[in-house]
Amino acid sequence: MENRRAHPSPRRDRRGRGMRGPGIVPRRPGSPELPTGRERFDELALSIVTSVDRRWQDELGLVEYAVEDAPQIPDDWEDGQVPLSSLVRGSGATPTRLVLFRRPIEHRAESRADLEALVLTIVVEQVAELLGIDPERVDPRYEGEA
Repeated sequence: MENRRAHPSPRRDRRGRGMRGPGIVPRRPGSPELPTGRERFDELALSIVTSVDRRWQDELGLVEYAVEDAPQIPDDWEDGQVPLSSLVRGSGATPTRLVLFRRPIEHRAESRADLEALVLTIVVEQVAELLGIDPERVDPRYEGEA
């Protein structure tokens, strides 16, 4: 009689850790076939910032937008929350700088729709602060706090 197991042993799923290696073989070695989480976040932030900035560019003046992974929080930080963005007003030839912090934002979003809504909310509220107007005027998609 032949000695067969009821379930063949997995070859690449040792110790229940899941598949190892890329799920899709890249066309160009050394570069991932699918966009990374960072690249997807950057694309989302760019699309939202572009639509808001295009609408208010004349009133805003020169604004630099950036995405960083996480803020550098000083040791004496007393607030219990990690900031989601940073807004530094420019003066003279120095542009205003709005920075989104990717990791804290992603941590608060449960889905892609939540992430889009949160990035939109942050950008709209910061632009509204710069312009000195209500966030509802900045972008019609803004829903504010419920």
